[in-house]
Amino acid sequence: MYDELKKLYGSLRNQMNHKWNRDMPLGELLFDRWERAQHLGFGEGANIYHNSYVYGDVTVGRDTWIGPYTLLDGTGGLEIGESCCISAGVHIYTHDTVKHFVSGGKDSTEYHPVKIGSFCYIGPQSVVRGGVIIGDHSIIGACSFVNTDIPPSSIAVGSPARIIGEVRLNSEGKVILVYHRKSEEDTPSDECAS
Repeated sequence: MYDELKKLYGSLRNQMNHKWNRDMPLGELLFDRWERAQHLGFGEGANIYHNSYVYGDVTVGRDTWIGPYTLLDGTGGLEIGESCCISAGVHIYTHDTVKHFVSGGKDSTEYHPVKIGSFCYIGPQSVVRGGVIIGDHSIIGACSFVNTDIPPSSIAVGSPARIIGEVRLNSEGKVILVYHRKSEEDTPSDECAS
């Protein structure tokens, strides 16, 4: 049995490497990301990696890519629009157990829906907190913590995420990223400068 599995793995690995120049874990070679998305009721053309977690009520639009090692918590309701990229390691939470555990179980778990618009990019390792709405055409930078609403066509980064620019589309549909100039608040004072 081990030899047969090893042979299967080698064959699948070679096919993946030849077709896409990638080396993937066995689970990703065995399972079809598009079939899994279809099974979950996601929109046409959406896909989700085998090693991603999905809980509760999660709605995903067509052509959305859900990267590896993501966590989609829909226990409070999660809606992701069409043509989005939810990058590797992104966690989206719609429930919060902090008060429950800190109170020794006397306080209850809180649930707050999350809505991510269409045509959004959520950067790797970002965390989106319950109750947040991210508008269409927005970019969330890698390793960001989103704990407040992000208006449409915004570029937001950091922990907590703050808006640093905007996304514009020209008449041909090409993306133009416009970054805000640094304000005095973002510049260290003379007292702090070394």
